[in-house]
Amino acid sequence: MSSPQLAFSRSEFAERIEKTRKAMEDREVDVLIVSDPSNMAWLTGYDGWSFYVHQCVIVGPDGDPVWFGRDQDRNGARRTCFMSEDDMIGYPDHYVQSDVRHPMDFLAARLEERGWDKTRIGVEMDNYWYTAQAHASLRQHLPNAAFVNANSLVNWQRAVKSDQELLYMRRAARIVERMHQRIFDKVEPGIRKCDLVADIYDASLRFDDDLGFGGDYPAIVPLLPSGIDASAPHLTWSDEPLRLGEGTFFEIAGVYRRYHCPLSRTVFLGKPTETFLNAEKAVLEGMEAGLEMARAGNLCEDVANAFYGVLKKYGITKDNRTGYPIGLSYPPDWGERTMSLRPGDKSVLEENMTFHFMTGLWMEDWGFEITESLVIKEGGPECLANVPRKLFVKG
Repeated sequence: MSSPQLAFSRSEFAERIEKTRKAMEDREVDVLIVSDPSNMAWLTGYDGWSFYVHQCVIVGPDGDPVWFGRDQDRNGARRTCFMSEDDMIGYPDHYVQSDVRHPMDFLAARLEERGWDKTRIGVEMDNYWYTAQAHASLRQHLPNAAFVNANSLVNWQRAVKSDQELLYMRRAARIVERMHQRIFDKVEPGIRKCDLVADIYDASLRFDDDLGFGGDYPAIVPLLPSGIDASAPHLTWSDEPLRLGEGTFFEIAGVYRRYHCPLSRTVFLGKPTETFLNAEKAVLEGMEAGLEMARAGNLCEDVANAFYGVLKKYGITKDNRTGYPIGLSYPPDWGERTMSLRPGDKSVLEENMTFHFMTGLWMEDWGFEITESLVIKEGGPECLANVPRKLFVKG
């Protein structure tokens, strides 16, 4: 089989593993089991739609990481990971979705073979892919190991982006610009939401000769609720038509090599109401205040407090966070699950951290979103995408 086509250099993977091992040492973790597919990809390059079955990457005290997954996915590891085949372990298919055996039974035996059965093993206790049964199996079959919670250990190492990662996110930004342009070109009263979503996907994926690249699937599907439905932040779409006199926000992301650039804009069909015009004014002024604070050396809460302070002046209360870190992601979430832009989060902003500045408002019977994805810099943030920051009006 030919060599894999890696998205990053071997030296960059080596730097990531070194950072991870330093964090393991700080937490007194000897062996780390990583189940989050974005962390698996960040450490090894592995990229496959196989996270519906048990899989993980193991970082031991030395050497390359070990990929572990369903045996039929081992070829996918060969095509996307940098390690040798000796560090790729596939489990037989009779372990898949079985009531009498578990893939972690098989992994426990492999860890014992490597002499890692009496170590302090870190596991991601609170992510979507590491189940209670997986943990029970490991504890049963590795009674001499000490298990510690290493949740988000790798996620935190991903916070500051490399030049190559930023290149991919800027390409994702070009894609999301194209997506929003397609929305505004197509949106009109009477168009069915399902048809509009088909156009959104087309714009997000199709190869662009001018750009020289196409897009990848997003970790979250397009969100485009209208009218009173827009009071709920996470509704998707139906086959109903868009209506005159309603506002619809479009929360979407461009994606390249699994790196995301989310961006939201709101479209009002017809003459905007005073409610929407006032929301636009408050959000845009608040965003400017928040962006002024989004610079290296400040805290996450500084951005949030600046934004919320402006909203308060307009009599608007937002009782949820106003942003989160972004980058490499798989379904069901394009966030990195570490920091939050909200009061009380005193995480220090560092140059080349990347955030989705989520300034969305979800009120009693309406919703409004204008957001930016940004890169933290010393003198102020770089907004990745260039889409007019305004309420779009049509119809």
